[in-house]
Amino acid sequence: MEIIFFAIIVIFVLVYNRTIDKDKFINDNKKYFEILREEDYDFLVYAKYGDSANPNVLFQKRITNALLVFFIFMFLFIDDFSLINVILASLVAVFIFKMPYTQLKSYYKKHLHQIDVMLPYYLKSLEILIQHYTVPVAIGKSINDAPDIFKPGLREMIEKINSGDSSITPYMDFANTYPVRDSMRMMRLLYRLGLGGQEKKQERLLMFSRTVSNLQAKARETKYKERLDHMGNQTMIMLVVTGVSVMIVILASLMQSLGSAI
Repeated sequence: MEIIFFAIIVIFVLVYNRTIDKDKFINDNKKYFEILREEDYDFLVYAKYGDSANPNVLFQKRITNALLVFFIFMFLFIDDFSLINVILASLVAVFIFKMPYTQLKSYYKKHLHQIDVMLPYYLKSLEILIQHYTVPVAIGKSINDAPDIFKPGLREMIEKINSGDSSITPYMDFANTYPVRDSMRMMRLLYRLGLGGQEKKQERLLMFSRTVSNLQAKARETKYKERLDHMGNQTMIMLVVTGVSVMIVILASLMQSLGSAI
């Protein structure tokens, strides 16, 4: 244990003096750090920050901060080295590493409905382009006007399709990257829309249009229900506050009457 502790301190000093490039160290061991990467991390980053964020850079920053905190705690425990302190430093580092992910998850839960609604409204605008172009061309032309959250995934999808992948894989990869409501089903329909001749295309486009319209209707119903629930909760709070206020006034009047009688 003493050797491990000494090695940790030496690494910390070398990193602090920039003898070791921490970024190069992380990149060289990227495959090991990738094991810690959450499956939905990229999606959550895009959900909050849109196209302007780079999940890889943010993930590397999480690792850097966690390692830095670990080394700092180990340095503070240099006069009191023990297994308990190593475990404590590790737990704090894990907390620092997980905290940004937890914040992203919290943001997604708060804006779940708003993010889920983006897909059907994007697909509705895509439907208009598909009437005049092939599906891949329509997707490519839609990227600039697409919600920021979907732009990186759409670019990746188009790159795979243009490179010669005519299978459903690029569409499913997009659905896996953006696990919003009904994304899997809509990507399957979008893939099938690009198959067959013009007659089949019109038939499938009609089915696609109906499905997207149904999704939009569900989104509006959900939004309307959320507003009703919010108004109901506000009304209940007002009734409770009013009832409590009335009771306090009545009790105060009774106390005053009793005081006058005495």
